[in-house]
Amino acid sequence: MAGGIYLIQDDDRLVEMMEQPYDSEDQLQDLLVTYPNLIAGDQIDRATARKWLLISRESVPTDEETAVQWSLDHLFLDQNAVPTLVDVRRTSNTGLRQKVLGQSIDYAANALVYWPIDSIIALFEANCRDRGRDPEQIFEEFLGADANEDLFWQKVKTNLQAGKIRLVFVADEISAEMRRVVEFLNEQMDPVEVLALEIKQYVSEDGLRTLVPRVIGQTAEAQQKKSNAMRERRRWDESSFFAEIKARQGADEAQMARSIYLWAKSQEPEIQIHWGTGDTYGGFAAQLHHRGRKPYHLFTVDIAGRMEISADNYGSQPPFNAEPNWLELRSKLSSIGLSLPTEPGERRSPSLALSTLEDEFALQQVMETFNWAIEQIKTL
Repeated sequence: MAGGIYLIQDDDRLVEMMEQPYDSEDQLQDLLVTYPNLIAGDQIDRATARKWLLISRESVPTDEETAVQWSLDHLFLDQNAVPTLVDVRRTSNTGLRQKVLGQSIDYAANALVYWPIDSIIALFEANCRDRGRDPEQIFEEFLGADANEDLFWQKVKTNLQAGKIRLVFVADEISAEMRRVVEFLNEQMDPVEVLALEIKQYVSEDGLRTLVPRVIGQTAEAQQKKSNAMRERRRWDESSFFAEIKARQGADEAQMARSIYLWAKSQEPEIQIHWGTGDTYGGFAAQLHHRGRKPYHLFTVDIAGRMEISADNYGSQPPFNAEPNWLELRSKLSSIGLSLPTEPGERRSPSLALSTLEDEFALQQVMETFNWAIEQIKTL
């Protein structure tokens, strides 16, 4: 057992607190659920402390192709929509360390397969229900009342596609060997961030308890690489997006994307274009602003050549939260290849490949359909 720390009480009494191991891994896991700030977001990013949104505890995603299951202690998101995979271990033996690191690297390579965005949203909502909380209230507490939830989930998807995730190994003690491995991985893996988190527990004779987190793995070289990556992270705009989509998808799909973009631009200021950020993935979102109400997220067009909508965004707001209007919307969108779920409010993100729009007539039908949806919204 290591040394202690000392607290000075209001009566100038000095209280010695000695380091004490946790009773079990479950105890440390419970603490992270109850007090996510123990993940030391202020140490991970000293410029802007990371905040944490708990998605699930003890998630067991399955690779549908191989039917292989993997367990994960916690899945969090930070305020920049970066998935943060947390693995908790109370022991530091070499064999277990190798198993944990190997499994977590597997997560980094296959995160998008194990956690498609619809599954992440479903896990978040299930976790909120288990805790007796409203998902929208928790989200508002996390990002503020003005945050756009649909854009946030879209950014989570973009980060997963780009492999931008964070791996955090938590233990009551991080061995020297583990530290060297984590520092090496954090220097070499980009854009993945690999960290260890040591959370020591100190207890006094009269029952006071103090927890002291310490982030490990941020060498000067790793911090330089990560900060350079953040500085170089591009914000897409009209010029860069259409040049890139033309290079990746071809001139025809780039022209379709531009036609949709120009249609949205022609309706400014009611429809506003918002450009995304991302090293590899990006796109633009069209939002309807009407009579000072909450912006209505119409669709996104991404650099992979897809138009995507949020079924929940339409189904949770008037007029389409009413069943007759929802069924009419569903029929209209189905005719252009966007398949909505039967029930409004179900979280799904139907997408339409621009390559399926074979001629100007098909493209015109898409824009006429959204014109119709906009008119329905504006009648409120």
